[in-house]
Amino acid sequence: MNTEENGRYNEEALYSKSVRAGKRTYFFDVRSTRGGDYYLTITESKKRFTEDGKFSYEKHKVFLYKEDFEKFTENFNDAIDFIKKNAPVAETTTESTGSNVSFEDLGK
Repeated sequence: MNTEENGRYNEEALYSKSVRAGKRTYFFDVRSTRGGDYYLTITESKKRFTEDGKFSYEKHKVFLYKEDFEKFTENFNDAIDFIKKNAPVAETTTESTGSNVSFEDLGK
């Protein structure tokens, strides 16, 4: 639910799902605007280490509004289909993290 505390708008996720994929984690969060419309945020988070051994998270976020869902979904699926049909077949190797994730795994 959205609340306003101390003059600041607080957005809580109505739905949230995270997907670990190798060295990255993807977060899919459904939120609501002040007007009650739903939108999706997709966040990619990567753990980064500095030379002194400390770490931080590098995040990239995409906001997707309902009026764009159909076009986004259509073009996303077209891009995935293109990759599946045209990408060279590579040997399957396991990363040093022990994870081997494919596009199909991201939806699970």
